[in-house]
Amino acid sequence: MIWLDWTVIAAYFGLLGWISWSVIRQNKDTADDYFLAGRNLSWWIVGASIFASNIGSEHLVGLAGSGATDGVAMAHYELHAWCLLVLGWVLVPFYMRSKVFTMPEFLERRFSPVNRWVLSVISLVAYVLTKIAVAIFAGGIVFSVLLPNMRLGPLDSFWIGSILVIVLTGLYTILGGLRAVAYTEALQTVVLVTGSVLVTFFGLQALGGWGELRSIVGSEMFNLWKPLVPDGVIGTWSPVRELNVAGDVVREAWYFNTNYPWLPMLFCAPIIGLWYWCTDQYIVQRALGAPSEREARRGSIFAAVLKLLPVFIFIIPGLICFALASSGKIPEIQALLLDANGEIIRDQAQKAFPLLVTTVLPAGVRGIVVAGLLAALMSSLAGVFNASATLFTMDFYSKLHPGVSQHRLVWIGRVATSVMVLIGLAWIPVIQGGRGLYDYLQGVQAYLAPPIAVVFFLGVFFKRLNAQGALAALITGFLLGIFRLAVDTPVKLGLAGYEDGYLYGSFLWVINNMFFQYYSLLIFSLSVAVMVGVSYSTREPDYAAISGLTYGTMTGEDRRDSRSSWDKREVIASAAILLAIVASYLYFSG
Repeated sequence: MIWLDWTVIAAYFGLLGWISWSVIRQNKDTADDYFLAGRNLSWWIVGASIFASNIGSEHLVGLAGSGATDGVAMAHYELHAWCLLVLGWVLVPFYMRSKVFTMPEFLERRFSPVNRWVLSVISLVAYVLTKIAVAIFAGGIVFSVLLPNMRLGPLDSFWIGSILVIVLTGLYTILGGLRAVAYTEALQTVVLVTGSVLVTFFGLQALGGWGELRSIVGSEMFNLWKPLVPDGVIGTWSPVRELNVAGDVVREAWYFNTNYPWLPMLFCAPIIGLWYWCTDQYIVQRALGAPSEREARRGSIFAAVLKLLPVFIFIIPGLICFALASSGKIPEIQALLLDANGEIIRDQAQKAFPLLVTTVLPAGVRGIVVAGLLAALMSSLAGVFNASATLFTMDFYSKLHPGVSQHRLVWIGRVATSVMVLIGLAWIPVIQGGRGLYDYLQGVQAYLAPPIAVVFFLGVFFKRLNAQGALAALITGFLLGIFRLAVDTPVKLGLAGYEDGYLYGSFLWVINNMFFQYYSLLIFSLSVAVMVGVSYSTREPDYAAISGLTYGTMTGEDRRDSRSSWDKREVIASAAILLAIVASYLYFSG
């Protein structure tokens, strides 16, 4: 980093500060304005904000790291842009019609107040375990690579970076609310995409081009399907790893030379995607901030267009970093990423993206990319800060204090954000014990997402399902997910007595060693069974009370209003996105 890089970074923060201050001055200090930007976000702001919130630390650090270790296998998750089309075409009409602040509030309208409270608790727990802690951890990783010698008393560059990211992001998020978050994320999207494209370009230039990349890493790392179906397909059906105890060698039946067997990937990944893109407050809050169904839908479609980029600007740089290490063209990367046998060190792979920044980029360009790194870290944190504040304030505090002033609601939201950050900091050691940042994130989401996806989608499509069924499904699924986390956490932390896991063959060993996507499918199946079974064994809901909240209770006027909100332009754009997804799958299939 030289003066030119620091000048570029300073210019980025100057522009960010100017936008934040301009937006903050417009705030009216009301709940509607603070939490939903006055419901006045245009479609391009909605789409850019959704993308920037999603493309955060887990991508620049975690997804690039998975590209270095496992090739394009994780692109299965990133090609879920179609889920945003489901949000825009299927669920946005119900959300906009209900005029809700939060996703739990929608469940209250559809089912009951108790369902709202339960989902709020689950969502806040999920934000602590995934988004907040992961973003903070990734910020530390970036600083530890870019400024490895920075120290402040007992704090090294990792912790200094984590704390700095929190403080800088918290300033404009706490003061400006969703409007500040959304408008700064629009800027951050531009910086992030530009910086990541430059990393890919200069990385390929240092390596010798696209052909050289494919030659070095081999066809398997460029194949979405080969890693999921290795030789000996029978192994991909086994949900629990098997140990060859006699030979004292671990053989993971679902883990030959890959991470993800095809069977659970085929069914589990879409469940997590639909939960995240269509029902998570963190994402949907941007669509709720649109003034109309048309703007919300167009914003979702625009976000889907942007979502097609990560495979090429995050996974591919990870592959480039691995290729540079394997070929020895950049000794610094080789020394850090590979062991004495030439095998990649998984823990070090998380540094793939920032390593490219420090080694292959020219002066000035490096500053742009570092600004992009910081933009991604800050945008993901800002989004979850605002979502957490909205959930706590609107779903808990306002319910317990129904007569509270608008000013008080905004103040409580700011306090709630600070508490969530402290809890997230305490959870970082658990992430450090995992196999990788992206693995950690997908694992926790797989345990918490299924019951939420079940109650939203079944609740919208089947009017007969009632509040009792939804509540039973939420609680059952949540308890199963928390149980798995409670079993896994001592092992990941290496606590005394858990260094080697549980007794081989015991019930807790089976749970701990069951592949996380199979366990997620178990939660999903049980949640569906519980919701349907309990609903049909209890009284049917009052259909008049849920008018317009399910397909079966939509009125003729509801249907006409929704139909008038789109035309052929939205249809053509959606079809083009689906074709691009299919083309990507075909290209990365060997």
